Amino acid sequence: MKVRELGEFGLIEMLTRIVDDSGVGCQSSPELIIGIGDDAAAWQGEDSIQLGTTDILVQNMHFTLETTTWHDLGWKALAANISDIAAMGGIPTYAMISLGLPSDAEVERVSELYGGMAEIAHQFNLAIVGGDITESPLLIISPSVIGRVEKDRMLTRSGAVPGDRIAVSGYLGTSAAGLKMLKEKLKFNPEIASVFREAHRRPYPRITEGQILAEHGVKAAIDISDGLIADLAHICEASKVEARVHLPNIPIHPAVKAAFGEEALRLALSGGEDYELLFTAPVGARCDVPLPTTSMTIIGEIVEGKPGKVTLLDENGKEIEWEKGGWEHFR
Repeated sequence: MKVRELGEFGLIEMLTRIVDDSGVGCQSSPELIIGIGDDAAAWQGEDSIQLGTTDILVQNMHFTLETTTWHDLGWKALAANISDIAAMGGIPTYAMISLGLPSDAEVERVSELYGGMAEIAHQFNLAIVGGDITESPLLIISPSVIGRVEKDRMLTRSGAVPGDRIAVSGYLGTSAAGLKMLKEKLKFNPEIASVFREAHRRPYPRITEGQILAEHGVKAAIDISDGLIADLAHICEASKVEARVHLPNIPIHPAVKAAFGEEALRLALSGGEDYELLFTAPVGARCDVPLPTTSMTIIGEIVEGKPGKVTLLDENGKEIEWEKGGWEHFR
């Protein structure tokens, strides 16, 4: 069997079994709380739960230098990991950056890359403490971020239960709109173009929002990197529940609707890389908590049913057929 036949998530399941069967997985230490399968690993620290996450970005797979700057690429590479910490309700503390660089890369461009990382690290009081560098035929960026969260405030993918309301922060589809604009060289007025470009190249992790949600009783969350449907399916699989989403409630930026018409809904459902928080709020938890820098929208509810299933409903409550979509490597 080829890796492309198994797919990214099938491969992760296989590797998880190998780790667990070998006795070196999450059950190998009493301090380990969460292993493979969430936005970050979690283990018991001295005063709080420690979080760890890593990512890898490969040129021409995750990004092209034709659609971004080196500075913004540095920002986004680290933002993706900080967003994983946000999805756990935590605070980022330390980062290590590993780079694969072509030997003919301009030193000035590498300086710009680190300038972007330094900019976002400064905003979140995150210390960059090390990493590794190697020669590579393409640019490869692999950040790792350590964070922390209070014991009873950790958010997980497995915390959703029937009766929970499903909600998201911010707008969905704006990053995908930005990517489409940049790749296809679409022309918009400067203000709209700036909204799309910023959403795609400089996402802002919802660290404060994740903490606020945890304080108000939210238990399950994920950041939207693969796309709304795909990431909601991850929550449903981990929690062994089904989700019902009301399409008229999906928050789409007015500029995206105006620019892309009917395609705007596809961008919102499957575009990915919004790095907004998708979460479920149990009965009794406030869903109208004001967030400091963005909005919050209830889009559906968790129900009993087939684990991992996401049902989409139109304005009349009729089920809509829609491919899961979202991002999956090797497929």
